[in-house]
Amino acid sequence: MTAAILPAAGPARTISFQGTFGAYSDLACRSVFPDMTTLPCSQFEDAFAVVREGRADLAMIPIENSVAGRVADIHHLLPQSGLYIIGEHFQPVNHHLLAVPGASLAGIRAVKSHVQALSQCRRLIRELGIEPVVAADTAGAAAEIAARGDPTLAAIASELAGKIYGLVSLKANIEDAEHNTTRFLIMAREPLRPARGTPAVTTFLFRVRNVPAALYKALGGFATNGVNMTKLESYMLGGAFTATQFYADVEAHPDDPPLARALEELAFFSRELKILGVYPAHPARLGQHAE
Repeated sequence: MTAAILPAAGPARTISFQGTFGAYSDLACRSVFPDMTTLPCSQFEDAFAVVREGRADLAMIPIENSVAGRVADIHHLLPQSGLYIIGEHFQPVNHHLLAVPGASLAGIRAVKSHVQALSQCRRLIRELGIEPVVAADTAGAAAEIAARGDPTLAAIASELAGKIYGLVSLKANIEDAEHNTTRFLIMAREPLRPARGTPAVTTFLFRVRNVPAALYKALGGFATNGVNMTKLESYMLGGAFTATQFYADVEAHPDDPPLARALEELAFFSRELKILGVYPAHPARLGQHAE
C-alpha cells in the first residue's frame, strides 16, 4: 500500500501532522512512510495548508479512535481542506508510562497526558494511586516531563516520544483496551484512485433534501445494490438544526456498477454530493472481514 501512494519525488518528501514530535500522528507517519520527513503543525488547518501550498507532499490526519470515537472537528474541516483522501492507516495505540532516567514506578506521584490518554489508562492510574494531570497532548506532556527532570512525575505517551525526549518507559502497553486503535486518513493535493477491481473505500459527503423519508430513500440504493456502508455520521451545518450533512464510507469503487448505481440514486435525493476520496482498503480492514 505504501509504495502505491508514495508521491513521485516531491521537492520536500515531507508528510505533515497535527501535534509535536513523538505524537501518535507522528508515529503513524513514520510507520507508513519511514523514508519521509515528518512536519509537526499546531492545528489541523495548518497540516492541510502546508500540503496545499506544496511545503509537504502528504498529510496524516486522525479520523477516529476505537475507544474515544471520532476526532472532533475533522468532519467539518475535511470538505474545506482542498485535499483528497488517497489512503488510510490503522495505528495501534500502545501507551507507555514515561519518566526521567532513574525514576521508579513506586516513586511516581502524578502523571500528565492528553485527557483521552488519561481516560484510556484509568486502570493503571487507579492501581498506582497517582494524580492525573491534563495536558494539551501526549508528546507535549513527555517533553515537559523531560524538561522538568522531576522523578516523581510521569507522562503517558508513545514509545517514540520517550526516545525523542530521553525518557524511560516504566511500564509499556498500559491502555485499558487492547483494541485501542486510531484510524488515519492520508491526504494529498491530487486524487489517486486505485485500479478498479481492487479492494477500495470511497468516502463522500451528502445533504438530503428536507422532505419526509429523504434519508431512507437516499440510502436505499446501497442496500438494493449490495454496497457495504461502514460509516454514516451526521452533523449540523451553520448551527441550523434543519441543515444536516452526512459523512459516509463505503467499501466499493465508484467505477463498480453497484456503487455507481447507488450513488446515482443518492444524487437524486440529495442537494449536494461530494466524493472526498477513493483509496485502497487497509489490510486491517480486510482482516476484519476474514474473521
